[in-house]
Amino acid sequence: MSKWGDGEKFKKVSGNQKNIGGMIMRKMTRYRLVLFCVLAVLIGLSAGLQGQEVAAAEKFKVGFIYVGPPGDAGWTYAHDQGRKYLEKHLPNVQTMYVESVPEGADAERVLTDLAEKGCKVIFGTSFGYMDSMVKVAARYPNVVFMHCSGYKTAKNLGTYMDRDYEGRYLGGIAAAKYVKGDLVGYVAAFPIPEVIRCINAFTLGAQSVNPKIRVKVVWTNTWYDPAAEKAAAISLINAGAGLITMNQDTPAAMQAAEEKGLYGVANDSDMRAMAPKAVLTGQIAVWGPYYVKVVKAVMNKTWKSSQYWGGLKDGIVDISPYGSMVTADVKKLVEQKRKVLLKDDWAVFAGPLKDQNGTIRVKAGQKMTDAEMLSFDWFVQGIEGTIPK
Repeated sequence: MSKWGDGEKFKKVSGNQKNIGGMIMRKMTRYRLVLFCVLAVLIGLSAGLQGQEVAAAEKFKVGFIYVGPPGDAGWTYAHDQGRKYLEKHLPNVQTMYVESVPEGADAERVLTDLAEKGCKVIFGTSFGYMDSMVKVAARYPNVVFMHCSGYKTAKNLGTYMDRDYEGRYLGGIAAAKYVKGDLVGYVAAFPIPEVIRCINAFTLGAQSVNPKIRVKVVWTNTWYDPAAEKAAAISLINAGAGLITMNQDTPAAMQAAEEKGLYGVANDSDMRAMAPKAVLTGQIAVWGPYYVKVVKAVMNKTWKSSQYWGGLKDGIVDISPYGSMVTADVKKLVEQKRKVLLKDDWAVFAGPLKDQNGTIRVKAGQKMTDAEMLSFDWFVQGIEGTIPK
């Protein structure tokens, strides 16, 4: 074979090699494109995840501590509904809560933990948390602490409460129309101003309809102990009470009234579902809008420590829907007094008011001040029972 022929062969081979090389290069280019796309997707996903983490980190954290479980159907349930309302109406807020926190040293630990977790606002929803909140607030000056029902404040610690006595007064009016006889049984939690105030308001409301009504008080020293509270209600019924009301966080007393064929006035939330044949109505608190207002103020840096006390006219206090047994004339009677209270937060404790011993405590033409109501330590005339010191 001539060298020329070999050269032709060489050319052909070289051409094939070039074709093969081109194919390899094209494939490599495609692989690079695919690899680039995969990397771009991974980088995008990573950036997205990092963005989500940043977004989560940027959530404004708000903490709550509860003295009972949210399912108590009373006080804690009402506050937890307020917490949920807060999250719904401020989507950039992330809430967390700790339930069934004892009033005492353990509360200080829980409050500290919430502050360490980044909560910018912490709501303590029971009177017994007061001293713990004062201590923890001093250690975390950049966190806003809000204490429900207390009276101690600091630069970063405020207090808030509903004028629950207005709702209790209205409940007393309804109770007076349905009590068997003249004696009402009152299952009371702790002998603190908040509870004493409510007992007095309920009694005055009932007596505004029937001056002969007496209210017998039994203390349980519990917020959440269904068995103890039910037993206390039954003891009152056995002592002749013809209607039951209460100041705890559970519907146990209402259930006792229903079992004994009596009516009852509930507390803190709508308890009709738990005792539909007994519950006439009851004082309730609507916390959600207030929680939104406070958190917005902190976020906008306009919050200042204060002692907030809102009533019917603020929308933070109301009474629950009436039971089916409540007649139109009773509703009308309650509504008439509601209109008065909507104009005057001090109308419930207007003089003349006498204590159990018949001593005038509030003179005719005078009304108790907020400071006096916040330190209530005496019973009005017509209440049977003592206030432990």
